[in-house]
Amino acid sequence: MLITQSAGKFLKRNNSISLGDTKIDLSIPLVMGIVNITPDSFFDGGKMEDETVMLKAVEKMVADGATIIDVGAVSTRPGADMISTKIELGRLLPVVQAIRKNFQEIVLSIDTFRSWVAVRVIDEAGPIIVNDISGGTLDSKMFETVGKLQMPYILTHIKGTPRDMQDNPVYDDLIKEVSSYFADKVKRLTKAGVKDIILDPGFGFGKTLDHNYELLNRLDSFKVFQLPVMAGLSRKSMIWKALGEKPETALNGTTVANTLALMGGTDILRVHDVKEAVEAVKLFCEIKATLV
Repeated sequence: MLITQSAGKFLKRNNSISLGDTKIDLSIPLVMGIVNITPDSFFDGGKMEDETVMLKAVEKMVADGATIIDVGAVSTRPGADMISTKIELGRLLPVVQAIRKNFQEIVLSIDTFRSWVAVRVIDEAGPIIVNDISGGTLDSKMFETVGKLQMPYILTHIKGTPRDMQDNPVYDDLIKEVSSYFADKVKRLTKAGVKDIILDPGFGFGKTLDHNYELLNRLDSFKVFQLPVMAGLSRKSMIWKALGEKPETALNGTTVANTLALMGGTDILRVHDVKEAVEAVKLFCEIKATLV
């Protein structure tokens, strides 16, 4: 099975990732819809705990053009407390299974930093993308496990842990340090047998407001890795604080930031609002088409 987008080809590279017997085409940017099943997420905490509500939300995301649905059961907002593996699995597995049952063609991703959670979910629900916000720093077995599972892996840059990452993060050279981090982790992942790696520069994960905008302005710096890049900017504090708003009123700012990320070479937009992100991708593709 080949999953493609219909907005037209404009990139010279024909990039893709493999998920079981599915090839996911990244020659045109994709949109990943967020399903948070945590009571304390910064934007939509508690909204998806009811299965009927959750499935309706996923149905809308799919109808609006999402290619991937990312399910998270642990809040990784700044200062968040950790929960046990048992609680995480108790939240995550039923939701992943329900989505798989009702939306068989959708690509699934799980937002987890625990290798055992990835093993259990894949055993119960089949192939998924592993989206690890810790870059393997919170579970020393993650790289080895993903290599054995042969699943795609989203490698996120983070400085510290969710509990302390925003406690005055300092960099001598932000882009150089993030690039060095990626170079080291990609080498280790490749050695562990991971074939499909997606880079996430980690907006809001151990960065000040200025750091986040420097990253956004210089996203094209990571093209040197020749790997797909994901941007998770949706309704984050770097947007609403800069605008003097709040997460609930940060949709317009999010769309602007997503568009800038696309201009910087992002391949996947991770968002709460799929329709607006898909529209940004379509308009971006129209611009790119004039340059071919």
